[in-house]
Amino acid sequence: MGLGGCIILIAVGAILTFATDWHMQGVNLDLVGVILMAVGLIGIATFSGIARRRRVVVPTATPVVEEEPRHHHGGYSDGYGV
Repeated sequence: MGLGGCIILIAVGAILTFATDWHMQGVNLDLVGVILMAVGLIGIATFSGIARRRRVVVPTATPVVEEEPRHHHGGYSDGYGV
């Protein structure tokens, strides 16, 4: 479950807890909402802990590109007159 799923769980739990007045026999929707919010918060904490460990290491040294040596013979640079 990603970060978006955790946020959705928190939102649905808050809606069930604070914004509804439904009464279902045998189901306490306030408790279900609190449980969903708790699971969402645990998911966000887990996600952020994993994301903190997953750092990208950028190499500090730049690669060395060697240029081909240039030969100058007798003033001609195109190879004629050698």
